[in-house]
Amino acid sequence: MHTRPRKVPADVNTNAVRVAMIATGEAPKPAKPRKKNPAAVALGKLGASKGGKARAAALSPKERSAIAKKAAAERWGKRDDTP
Repeated sequence: MHTRPRKVPADVNTNAVRVAMIATGEAPKPAKPRKKNPAAVALGKLGASKGGKARAAALSPKERSAIAKKAAAERWGKRDDTP
């Protein structure tokens, strides 16, 4: 899982204290971990498991092929492996 970059405080004084603490070797206070709502997590998983299948069923084979070709072109077109 990706880690989010730390948010810089908007207040200039708070940011100055944070920079001073880092410079002197003191650790800034860690942020409290967020607790996830189990009902929301379950609902999200339910929708995610249905969404892709429903979209695939609604598309014609030509449309699916066009989407796949476009995705492959984006994926492979960004590479610069030529010597």
